Amino acid sequence: MGPAPAGAQHRAAVGDPEVMELALEDTCQEGKKEYSKKCTLVGSPVESLLQPVKLSQTELYKEPTNEELNRLRETESLFHSSLLRLQVEELLKEVRLSEKKKERIDAFLREVNQRVLKVPSTPKTQLTDQTWLPAGVRVPLHQVPYTVKGSFCFLPPAQVTVVGSYLLGTCVRPDINVDMAVTMPKELLQDKDGLNQRYFRKRALYLAQLAHHLGQDPFFGSVRFSYTNGCHLKPSLLLRPHGKDERLVTVRLHPCPPPDFFRPCRLLPSKNNVRSAWYRGQSPPGDGSPEPPTPHYNTWVLQDMALESHVQLLSTVLGSALGLKDGVALLKVWLRQRELDKGLGGFSGFLVSMLVAFLVSTRKIHTTMSGYQVLRSVLQFLATTDLTVNGISLCLSSDPSLPALADFHQAFSVVFLDSSGCLNLCADVTASTYHQVQHEARLSMALLDSRADDGFQFLLMTPKPMIRAFDHVLHLHPLSRLQAACHRLKLWPELQDLGGDYVSAALGSLTTLLEQGLGSRLHLLAHSRPPVLEWDISQDPPKHRDSGTLTLGLLLRPEGLTSVLELGPEANQPEAADFRQFWGFRSELRRFQDGAIREAVVWEAASMAQKRLIPHQVVTHLLALHADIPDTCVHYVGGLLDALIQSPKEASNTKGHMVVSQSGELVMVPNVEAILEDFAILGEGLVQAVEARSERWTV
Repeated sequence: MGPAPAGAQHRAAVGDPEVMELALEDTCQEGKKEYSKKCTLVGSPVESLLQPVKLSQTELYKEPTNEELNRLRETESLFHSSLLRLQVEELLKEVRLSEKKKERIDAFLREVNQRVLKVPSTPKTQLTDQTWLPAGVRVPLHQVPYTVKGSFCFLPPAQVTVVGSYLLGTCVRPDINVDMAVTMPKELLQDKDGLNQRYFRKRALYLAQLAHHLGQDPFFGSVRFSYTNGCHLKPSLLLRPHGKDERLVTVRLHPCPPPDFFRPCRLLPSKNNVRSAWYRGQSPPGDGSPEPPTPHYNTWVLQDMALESHVQLLSTVLGSALGLKDGVALLKVWLRQRELDKGLGGFSGFLVSMLVAFLVSTRKIHTTMSGYQVLRSVLQFLATTDLTVNGISLCLSSDPSLPALADFHQAFSVVFLDSSGCLNLCADVTASTYHQVQHEARLSMALLDSRADDGFQFLLMTPKPMIRAFDHVLHLHPLSRLQAACHRLKLWPELQDLGGDYVSAALGSLTTLLEQGLGSRLHLLAHSRPPVLEWDISQDPPKHRDSGTLTLGLLLRPEGLTSVLELGPEANQPEAADFRQFWGFRSELRRFQDGAIREAVVWEAASMAQKRLIPHQVVTHLLALHADIPDTCVHYVGGLLDALIQSPKEASNTKGHMVVSQSGELVMVPNVEAILEDFAILGEGLVQAVEARSERWTV
């Protein structure tokens, strides 16, 4: 190898930052003499550029430093390419908090802590006597039924601590939320407060007193109520700064009991803590049948007790491992782009943080891994592990008094136990949501394994709402119809467990019903989660029907989609009665060519476009038959391109004309104007079809 040509040296000098820095240093050292010489060269546009620096052969072929070699090795072993590493690093810079903002947030948190501790006490009254509440604040809880035993008095909190992702350094922009646990004093609570929503009533009254006094403080620009992860029994208080920092941060106050106040053995998933006689106003049956268990109710109490222990666990695992924190941040971005982390039952950032802790404990993730490796490992685990069948646990105890994983599978759809062995972290996650997470994880792993140049863009930068992810989408509106569905499906135990939330109570039964009806036509069914609402402290909390619309997405299989026949069992088999009960008047006996007489359902579909919309007939029939939801409440979106395919508009027939090439062969030259005209007709028809169907199904 010899020295580079003069032209190459010139190009390197202009483009290479290191060479430019050397040139600038030499220029500065020359002083006024060099400066005057440069001024005389301004007349020539070529000579006015930075001149190449003459480097010795030793400097030109200098060996890379140890730091540069280590970075090259890391890129080769931890990333697919240097481009992917640069993209990941730039994304992490964008979502991380700057040090200046952290300082401002820390100052705001100190002020919040001081003001919360100074809220005055109130006299002791019965829970049903709420006359002491000021006129400008409402209790952020639906108190149904209103009558409940117990007394309440507000006392300053025993402790106010920061919990959650901000303390761990894994929170991501743009929405910065800081969770603060407000520990209520022991004198406020009683031993049997775990029964019949007494604890949740006291928790709501505690928040109302905090909201009244903090709302009068000019230090806060906004004081509002919200629901913790969409749970209607667990409101929280949102505090935002005043003035220009109003969008800087949102502090969420979560009242919680003292550690170990409630006995965990009373809050196992098989226990009942909401009595039927109190909730339904009915006396228990005299046949000695047990009360129905309340696993979700018990879990929500345990969640408040475990706030600090979970933060301590994550702090121990993540610690100073920057790669683990980067991986958690990337996973949060991945979930947010797919809208999987919001609302009641969402796969939240807290869940993926605990999942990373689990994989570290099982040595599937090492603390020295990069953020990209952590992302791949978690996605691979999600894609290959079905927590609806085989749950996992962080508990290392062999205590025989603790319930087994099988006990949790009987009560919950998805099972992931914390280190105590009593709390299911995925208690609110439905099977449909987890299967959607699994599906997205499989697609993401295939994208990463393909090493496509635009893989990063599709994986972490492109939003993927439900309307983009599914073939057909249906909206159920108004949500008040789900209350009648709960009565029709006899979901009294679920309503008792969920505190009257008929949307969540009916969701599992509806998805199971549709999955059974669509059968082999369906690849994946997913549902939206009710959004987390906010409201003013002077207003009543929003009702369940105020969540808007319940959206269901259908990802269909091409095989069997257009079949008009649902073949049932033979008439003399015992399964025939179940088939008739499931399909109702649609089921009828039919004789087939092989001589068999079977139960069958035949759908009306003359054209291929109508056959592709058979899922619409299935959905509306089953919802009306089993859930008392009429077809007027089902707004189905599918087959939007059928109107375009059947469009009567004629495209241009002029494809091109023949010419003789230089070699004497006939060659067709395309008619560019005709092609552009065809595309214009196609675009116009597509817009008209989408607009027409959108107006028809506007919710």
